[in-house]
Parts: sequence; C-alpha cells; structure tokens
Amino acid sequence: MKEQEDINYQRIAEAIRFIQANFKRQPSLDEIAKSVHLSPFHFQRLFAEWAGISPKSFLQYTSLQHAKKLLASSNNNLLRTAEETGLSSSSRLHELFIKIEGMTPGEYKNEGANLELNYHFETSPFGQLLLASSKKGLCHMIFCENQEKSLEELKARFPQAKWNSKKDAYQEAAMKIFTKDWSKLNEIKLHLKGSEFQIKVWETLLKIPLGRLSTYGEIAQAIQNPKAARAVGTAIGSNPIAFLIPCHRVIQASGALGGYMWGPVRKTAILAWEAGQIEPSQITKE
Repeated sequence: MKEQEDINYQRIAEAIRFIQANFKRQPSLDEIAKSVHLSPFHFQRLFAEWAGISPKSFLQYTSLQHAKKLLASSNNNLLRTAEETGLSSSSRLHELFIKIEGMTPGEYKNEGANLELNYHFETSPFGQLLLASSKKGLCHMIFCENQEKSLEELKARFPQAKWNSKKDAYQEAAMKIFTKDWSKLNEIKLHLKGSEFQIKVWETLLKIPLGRLSTYGEIAQAIQNPKAARAVGTAIGSNPIAFLIPCHRVIQASGALGGYMWGPVRKTAILAWEAGQIEPSQITKE
C-alpha cells in the first residue's frame, strides 16, 4: 500500500513538472494525463483523490499569478497574528500546537553522547519521510529519495548517539498532520538543535496559518529584525522539520515561490494540497 502511495506521488510530481513547464499555454486534461501515461479518467480520479481538487483547480494554484493572488488576498500580516500558533482548518478542527524545546549546550557539545534517538521511515502524500525523535520530542523530519543516504546524513549530525530503528508516539502524532484525524496533534513536541535566531524564525513559521503565505521580509519584521531577511532565508533553509514547521509557506516578495530544500515541485504540490484542504468549494469537475 505504501509503495503504491509513493508511486502515485511520483506520478503526480511528474504531472506537476509538466504543468510548470507548460502552464502559460494552459494544457488540457488529456495532454497532462498523456504526459504521465495515464488515461484522462484515471488521471482525473487519482489527482482528485490525492489533492482533493481537480487538475484544473490545481493548475491555478501552481501558477505564479495564483501565488500572488493568494498572498494578496490572505491579509496575512504576521505582526498582527503573533498570538496565533499552529494550524486550524476552515471547519475549526483542533489546532496544532507545537512546543519547541531546545537541546542543552552539553548535548550539542558531546555530539549526542548519552542521547538515544529513534528513527523510522514513513510514506506521506508528498513522498517518503525520515523521522527521528528523542525522549523529549521529534528532532528530525525530512523528505528523502534515498533511505540509506538520508539515514547516514542524519547519524552524522549526532555521531555519538544511540540509534534505534523504532517508531514511537512522537512520530505517530507528527504523521497525523497529513490526515483529518487531528484529535491528538496537541501531543506533538519538537526537540530541536538550533541557534537562538533559528529557533525564533522556526517558531514564527509555526504562526503562518494553513492556506496562507508569507515573505522573508515579513518573517524578519515579525522577529523584530526587519533588516535580517537574508539571515531569515538561511534559517529557513536549515529547518530540520519538514511540513510541520511550514517553511514551504514562505515565498518571495515578488510572488515567486522561491526555493525549497526538498525541491520546488514538492513545494508547489504541498501549497496546492493545503489550499485544497481549506477550500472545499474548489473541488470541481472538469
């Protein structure tokens, strides 16, 4: 089942690449389906199951003009929403609250000695994930294309730590972010390794609501350091928790989607999927 989900994501990702390369001429459903070697009917159904919206609506979300429109219409000013934390849906489901608890300086210095970490691979709507957690909370959640390489890079961050191939409650709670079963999301806790500035930026990212976008400049203003937009970008690029800490919701002031450490196609896919979650009226038939 998980293998099939990953195959479906790869098909959708391939379709997104085709759309991004050809959106200016608004390709038809038949043309997009043909690019991924599926029938229009099968492709339409797979896309709707995966994203909750039709390929036509998805095309709107992936365009630059839609990104600009979403940014402008969201009235998103992080300075005014500084008290907001987490994620809520349009149907007022439970909010996601994430408590960030940094590692001690001693844990940094000894490269994970006396630190026991559990790791596990999971399948998400956007590809495979590698999750790792300590007794204090989730410390790592990244999209990965190669399990062996991703695990090797993770272990290099804490060479003295004890590693267990094990799924735990922190990881299970984190994966609920991809479903509508949000009853236990308040149990998610993060155990992060980062500088004071990085932690501040990551906390601010958590305040960007589902379906809204912000810019690097707005994040800099929200942390009361308006000249630090470049440093903000660097901190966002160091985010160790994919999706949960929504660095994908930050775009350039021009409206361009900008970079994403796990690839621009995946960023586009996530934003479109999130837009579909809060706008059920957008679910249409072509």
